[in-house]
Amino acid sequence: MAEKRISVDPNIHFGKPCVAGTRIPVRAVLELVGEGHSFSEITQDFYPDLHSEDIRACIRFAMNVIDMEDIHISAGG
Repeated sequence: MAEKRISVDPNIHFGKPCVAGTRIPVRAVLELVGEGHSFSEITQDFYPDLHSEDIRACIRFAMNVIDMEDIHISAGG
């Protein structure tokens, strides 16, 4: 579950969400996914301390944040 794998600690990375037990920011992991890196590349080449489930938790965390947002669209003109 994402909640157990992601932590927010005001003393780590200024309170930005990180993979629990690490100093690896969720955003950094998501950037690598967004750049097209595979989970195995991320865990082997960038963050050997991560597991595939940590990457999935980062994605779920981001999805949960989006689900909580109220998006207001106004008609532009």
